[in-house]
Amino acid sequence: MLPPALSLSPVLCLALLLPATAAEPAPPLVTDHQKQNKLTPAELAAGWILLFDGESLYGWQPATKADWKVVDGTIQVSSGEPGLLNTTTQFADFELQAEFRAPATSNSGIFLRTIRDPRDPVRDCYELNIHSAADAKFPTGSFVGRKRGEINGVDADWHRFHVTAQGGKFQVRIDGRLALEYDDPRPIARGHIGLQLNEGPVTFRNIKLKPLGLQPIFNGRDLTGWQEYPGKASRFSVTEAGELQITNGPGQLETKQQFADFILQTEVFVGAVGLNSGIFFRSIPGQFWMGYESQIQNEYLNGDRGTPKDYGTGAIYRRQNARRVVADDQTWFTKTIVADGDHLAVWVNGILVTDFTDRRAANANPRKGLRREAGTIQLQGHDPTTNLRFRNLKIVEFAPRGANG
Repeated sequence: MLPPALSLSPVLCLALLLPATAAEPAPPLVTDHQKQNKLTPAELAAGWILLFDGESLYGWQPATKADWKVVDGTIQVSSGEPGLLNTTTQFADFELQAEFRAPATSNSGIFLRTIRDPRDPVRDCYELNIHSAADAKFPTGSFVGRKRGEINGVDADWHRFHVTAQGGKFQVRIDGRLALEYDDPRPIARGHIGLQLNEGPVTFRNIKLKPLGLQPIFNGRDLTGWQEYPGKASRFSVTEAGELQITNGPGQLETKQQFADFILQTEVFVGAVGLNSGIFFRSIPGQFWMGYESQIQNEYLNGDRGTPKDYGTGAIYRRQNARRVVADDQTWFTKTIVADGDHLAVWVNGILVTDFTDRRAANANPRKGLRREAGTIQLQGHDPTTNLRFRNLKIVEFAPRGANG
């Protein structure tokens, strides 16, 4: 819970969730340390990404000075200035799972759609409380200042939150038990996920998120909604399995629709070893390879996945290397791209590999500077050996956060 001395600022805007009030069995908590902070193949196929890789605070940023650290595959904090450790990326509609452990004397929380340094839990965020003291006004599973949860107290062992946030509708479960349903008539549309230090120690692990609301931009039957750049060598087709295939190169297939701030997810198959391609976004419509490029190149140097060749899959080409190569050629892998203002982030197989803020001066051409304006999505044929397939191409655009965001 936010300290009462802090007063706060405003925010708005979201869309829809089907409430499910029936009890549902919760999967058991994973006790094997080697299996923590990982996604199953089913979770990857469903679009889940890890917010915490179990090894580092990559993709997180503290708002205050506190002793946030990674210990044995967990994020721990116990002392310092009260405040949040925030994801560098913002999210809108999502499912979120996170495990937590805190003694009854601690008061903490997970902040949803928050600004970096919230001052009012009713205007700046949704504060999902962790506070199991007997006299807690908002016990664990409550939204502070908004609605008290239905579960009175949890013990100091590990527990799991499962949150669904769609528009203004929220559902919170603790270990499978319904703790809260809340409907905000003036919702906050998007924001960061924040872990809180307030009073006493708290530990987190297995923090994962599934973006919701994504819609297909490839129908699996033909290339409706796409257009080919004329006069190039690449060949674009749809396989019998309903996959978009690119052969030969160079070339470019471009969406007719344009997108500015969005989440894009897809699965990619590189059909031979060492091929090079990319997904371009915020591209200048009708121009060749003229956008931000999320690289596809699964090779790495000297047997070290931390040393990618030619920036590496998930890199923002010519801007930031992928921090490691986590995908392999001739094996399907997932890719999630988030573009939000000047911040660009890419997950490959659920692992955040690029976390880039474009600090260049604004320019209509993203090769020359920061482009915030909407542009097309482009799939690249790179050279004569190009042989790639894409499936489950989906996207959702962000709504404005609200008047106070």
